[in-house]
Amino acid sequence: MDNNKTFLGHPRGLATLFFTEMWERFSYYGMRALLVLFLVDAIARGGLGLDDKTATAIYGLYTAAVYVVALPGGWIADRLIGAQKAVLYGGILISLGSFGLWLSQTAQMFYLGLIVIILGVGLLKPNISALVADLYPEGGGRRDAGFTIFYMGINIGAFIGPLITAWLAQVYGWRVGFMAAGVGMALGVLQFVMTRHHLGGAGARPHTATGADSSLAWRSLWFGTAITAVLVALPFFGVVQVSPVQLSDYGIVVIIGMAVLFFIYLLFLAGLDAIEKKRVLVLIVLFIACALFWSGFEQAGSSLNLFAERYTDRVIGAFTVPAGWFQSLNAIFIVVFAPVFSAMWVSLARRNLDPSTPVKFALGLVGMALGFLAMFVAARIVADGLPAAAYWLVLTYLLHTFGELCLSPVGLSSVTKLVPQRFVGQSLGIWFLAASLGNLIAGRIAGEFDAENVSAMPGQYLDIFWFGMIAALILLIISPVVRRWMGGVS
Repeated sequence: MDNNKTFLGHPRGLATLFFTEMWERFSYYGMRALLVLFLVDAIARGGLGLDDKTATAIYGLYTAAVYVVALPGGWIADRLIGAQKAVLYGGILISLGSFGLWLSQTAQMFYLGLIVIILGVGLLKPNISALVADLYPEGGGRRDAGFTIFYMGINIGAFIGPLITAWLAQVYGWRVGFMAAGVGMALGVLQFVMTRHHLGGAGARPHTATGADSSLAWRSLWFGTAITAVLVALPFFGVVQVSPVQLSDYGIVVIIGMAVLFFIYLLFLAGLDAIEKKRVLVLIVLFIACALFWSGFEQAGSSLNLFAERYTDRVIGAFTVPAGWFQSLNAIFIVVFAPVFSAMWVSLARRNLDPSTPVKFALGLVGMALGFLAMFVAARIVADGLPAAAYWLVLTYLLHTFGELCLSPVGLSSVTKLVPQRFVGQSLGIWFLAASLGNLIAGRIAGEFDAENVSAMPGQYLDIFWFGMIAALILLIISPVVRRWMGGVS
């Protein structure tokens, strides 16, 4: 690795990863801002003409699958090809899938493009973070600073992506927006290839030894690929009829079942002592809270996106603000307020007032719930026959971002501390499943909003508010017990 030149005082390889991830998030959030709106738009206007329930179920399946495939994506890099190749191949798949959305002439081809994108994100997303860590074998504060710069790239991409793709979709049509997402990822792949040498040996090879273990891993991969291909082909060619809503419901049941079995194993079959078992109980509580939070937060790309499109006053003079532009708000709020929250936690800790992990999770749920209280007010305006002002959505995304900043940063960290080291990898997998479960539930909740029954909308948003507040209250009430179960883990 070239140590004579640096990127903001860090290894030059960080610039490679910064821009690759920036373009990947540009592509992901740019496409995400269009997905539900495209699915429900009339065929005559270039959409697929689906009903809201089906469209939001597809959205939930897509966003949930991204979390699920990250697990085999990390395994493939660790065991078989190394993180560098995983990032490269993942970026190529994302770009190809996005171009597939652009060129698709049938619903089946569009769905195939989505599947290719999912596989690409599964390869790229977990492994690019691993590459950042590999640039700093010494660990410590310099690695933390490197990740801070890297996360800035994530938010820049997430901010710019919807602005460009949504505007292009509004002016030139949906498929031009999808094309832009593909071009963005292609630029990311190009710069990765051109600057990959700055990574040196980081992630160049898999972590495990070659030989018999490698051969078994390759056979497992091909077997899993074959099973996945068959499962995709059956509904794709009409052999099996299954609706996205049914598939979403099956996914919810499967993920809950997997989590229950894993927690039963840890509690009764893993040989843990009494203190470790209590920490597993904490993990169960946080798993539930995490799923509940994301089930509300991830309304962003579905029900809230539809609200922006249908019921929000987006006209400024002669210009109509694209509905997808609201999807950029979370990213810019993260950039602005993450340092504020970080400084706040540090200041509180100095005074021994830093909230415990369960309290931070409860605060996250409160932020999510309050966002839907704002939506209740906006929906009341719409039910009275008027368009809602845009600031109601801005306020909702701001409150949801506050909730995210309370809950999300401590989530993964808590998992690594609460379980014995030999179960950390599996527990992190279960943690990603909590986010996946939340996304599936989010899609199903969004599908309950009926465009033909606007008068019911305020009550539905109010229900989500009370659901989040009650969950937060329960978590606050039991937080002293949960903190004792943590056994000194902060």
